Amino acid sequence: MTDIFDDLVAEYEQLDAVLAALTPAQWSHPSAAAGWTVSDVVLHLAQSEELVLASLAGELSGPHAPGEVDAVAAAAVAAQRDIAPADLLARWRAAVSRTPAALRGHPRGSRLSWVAATLSPATMATTRLAEHWAHAHDITEPLGIAYPDTARLRHIAWLGHRTLPYAFDVEGLSGGPVRCELTAPDGDLWRFGDPAAPSAITGPAADFCRVGARRLAPSDSALKATGPHGAEALAVLRNYAF
Repeated sequence: MTDIFDDLVAEYEQLDAVLAALTPAQWSHPSAAAGWTVSDVVLHLAQSEELVLASLAGELSGPHAPGEVDAVAAAAVAAQRDIAPADLLARWRAAVSRTPAALRGHPRGSRLSWVAATLSPATMATTRLAEHWAHAHDITEPLGIAYPDTARLRHIAWLGHRTLPYAFDVEGLSGGPVRCELTAPDGDLWRFGDPAAPSAITGPAADFCRVGARRLAPSDSALKATGPHGAEALAVLRNYAF
């Protein structure tokens, strides 16, 4: 895969171009994230990016249980949602301008505290790319703004596959090895997992990432699950590491 830190910067830049062009009415428009406006989504991204910087500084409080995460995020947004769009955009830009280089420069082999676990700097960067990609669609789709998929989805797909054992565990399932064969936006084939695994998920990488972001139901996707654990894996798939 291409460098995750470079691709994280590219994802920020793609979203920045969208945010910079929004009108005041678009900032206050309902997003695809239930109960949140576009401003609320950007505030959440700014707040969560600031948490990455706090983690890098060894100042992150927690951890939280997985079931608490959504409530904590919602409360944080509710407490600060009166920020003007121009100030909010500046706040988000200030955070994202620092994290890629800070994560790249963090010592190899180190672990960073996160919401409910510890992550390597590269995995932390991957979670930031995945979250910004998912929320970018929460912003753009209700507004009818194009946000094309790119080869950066490979990082998100890798994360979804990599966290399957954790996802099985959270749901109380024993699970088992699952391989993925996913078609990239440009037609390339991406493979993850043991080629001999008896269970598989195949189909478009874009659908795989949307299912993992909980933006698309498995039954509404073009993905195919086979083997003893394929359907279970597709049901618990998540593009985040908590």
